[in-house]
Amino acid sequence: MDSQIPVNGRMYTLQRLLGHGKGGYSYLAEREGRLVVLKQIHHEPCDYYTFGNKLEAERNDYERLRLAGIRIPELIEIDAEAERIVKTYIAGDTVMERLQAGQDVEAFLPQVREMAKKARAAGLNIDYYPTNFVISDGLLWYIDYECNDYMDEWNFENWGAQYWK
Repeated sequence: MDSQIPVNGRMYTLQRLLGHGKGGYSYLAEREGRLVVLKQIHHEPCDYYTFGNKLEAERNDYERLRLAGIRIPELIEIDAEAERIVKTYIAGDTVMERLQAGQDVEAFLPQVREMAKKARAAGLNIDYYPTNFVISDGLLWYIDYECNDYMDEWNFENWGAQYWK
């Protein structure tokens, strides 16, 4: 891949696609020897989700999650004009990768439940789908910044837990 992409005038080298979600494409990128995630916002239609300003949502959701005490990668920079976000890269397997490999993720349920408790205390739900969580050095990280106002039907026990089996 090795494409050069500017973010606020600084060049990043894209190494590979990490994933494609409702809001954008996330790439493993490198700048000055540091690995990061570079997310390019997209405007593809999504049948089940309505968006406002995706970039502002990312910025606001990052702050809401940070203040709630949810373990998330650091937001490094935002390029509003190019609709790009750079955040810390958390190396490790996603919970989904572990599940698909037939591995048990039960040991990480206390950590996701603790995140759910913190989210609820802050009036939030996070997206509990297993692709949004990375396991690194025994710690569970919520690598997406998406969060919404709390509703019982979308909490971990009522929605997310079914995907962690």
